Amino acid sequence: MLQNLLGEQALSASFIPIYSRMLARGDEEGARRFAGAVFGLLALVAGGLALLGVLAARPLVALFAAGYLRDAAGVAAGELGVDRFELAVEAVRWIFPMTGLLVLSAWALGVLNSHRKFFLPYVAPVAWNAAIVAAIVYAAGTADSVAGSGAGAGRRLVIAACLGALAGGFLQLVVQLPSTLRALGGLRPSLSLGVPGVREALSAFGPAVAGRGVVQLSSYLDQLLASLLAVGAVSALGYAQMLYLLPVSLFGQAVAAAALPELARSLPGGDRNALAAGTRAALTRTAFLVLPSTVAYLAFAPIAVGGLYRIVSGRFGAAEVALVAAVLVGYAAGLPASTSSRVLQSTFFALGDTRTPARIAALRVAAGTAAALPLMWLLDERTIADLPFYEGGGDLRLGALGLAFGATLGAWLERGLLGRTLALRIVGFAPSGKWIAGRALLALASVIPASVVGWSLRDLHPTLVATCVFGSMAAVYLGTALALRLPESEMLVPRRRRRQP
Repeated sequence: MLQNLLGEQALSASFIPIYSRMLARGDEEGARRFAGAVFGLLALVAGGLALLGVLAARPLVALFAAGYLRDAAGVAAGELGVDRFELAVEAVRWIFPMTGLLVLSAWALGVLNSHRKFFLPYVAPVAWNAAIVAAIVYAAGTADSVAGSGAGAGRRLVIAACLGALAGGFLQLVVQLPSTLRALGGLRPSLSLGVPGVREALSAFGPAVAGRGVVQLSSYLDQLLASLLAVGAVSALGYAQMLYLLPVSLFGQAVAAAALPELARSLPGGDRNALAAGTRAALTRTAFLVLPSTVAYLAFAPIAVGGLYRIVSGRFGAAEVALVAAVLVGYAAGLPASTSSRVLQSTFFALGDTRTPARIAALRVAAGTAAALPLMWLLDERTIADLPFYEGGGDLRLGALGLAFGATLGAWLERGLLGRTLALRIVGFAPSGKWIAGRALLALASVIPASVVGWSLRDLHPTLVATCVFGSMAAVYLGTALALRLPESEMLVPRRRRRQP
């Protein structure tokens, strides 16, 4: 939660636009001083919150996991092998410092993105994940030497994961620092509020954090509502969200992050035509990449779910695949809205306006929840046997699908409000409906050969079927785009240097 509130998106909204505008004006010394002041203030806030989290671990765990307080009595009576409350407290004390490091890593990402360096900051999290995996593997390999029950070995793995996460957070920051320092030309941290740009960044940071807080609250609220439904709703929601967030992260966030520095650079001269053109280009790239993902999930959701989860979990049968696929379809309908909204938010951030996206995010959450409440109870009365693509039986209920529909309705409301508000400020930012329709038809056409592939391989392993179906659809879509020489297809091939005559 702390990383989501203070991390990448909040910093991008408040730091990158100001820093990029300074670079565009040629004020490298001012940009360096501004970056140093933001680093110092961020280190102070993140470090203070990390220390507070370590000291307040017990009341925090008691607040968020009150049920664990009963474990001490169960351990004393010999009914439980591990006290989850004490284990969670120890884990929290390791995780909070990790979060502080990841927040500072987001600052380095902001600097590098502003200098048009995108590869390293988005590869750096690999070090974080690798450290966690390495720590768990090491702990598992030495677990046999630990005296005690299986619960003791399990505790050892939990703490190993936390220690690995802390080390990984340090690595994620350190691998970015050399490039960051070179881009800055040196770093002079300070806590001065008088450095030009700092007060402006702080005024933008508050609404950005509030907007992220609303999104975080929405995630918790969805989990809470899902816990009120029939058994399986919470898990179905989580498994579907993993697949849904994949194109959002790969395409929506990536394009928006790359566009933000360029959009901010177009403003020092007051050129809103350039801002409109940049926003339109970013929306075009996002739609080109996301439309086939949306169509693929809507057409082949059971194949996607079965191909991924049946190989990683033996508990995924046909009924579980059907439920998660249904929830994925509900989320997928909102993919174009969610991804394009991130681009529009970047345009607002470039304009120095973080309050409008925050207010609209609050409206989205409120509307999505209001829509989800009746839908989830209505659909919780129905089972997977009512799904048109599922022919088996089972008593798994569809309440989680109502939450997915509510999220989709909220996403489209947010997209509409962001677009309408932005249209009042800049003209001509959105790609034409004709362009969208053409690419959507191309994505729909690529479903036909993919369907043939899926039908012909239906008796093979689900993972192989999924790989072939989605691979063939991507090949047809991208191949056709290249053959037709669509403008946005140029980003799919490396640029070649033209030979001079």
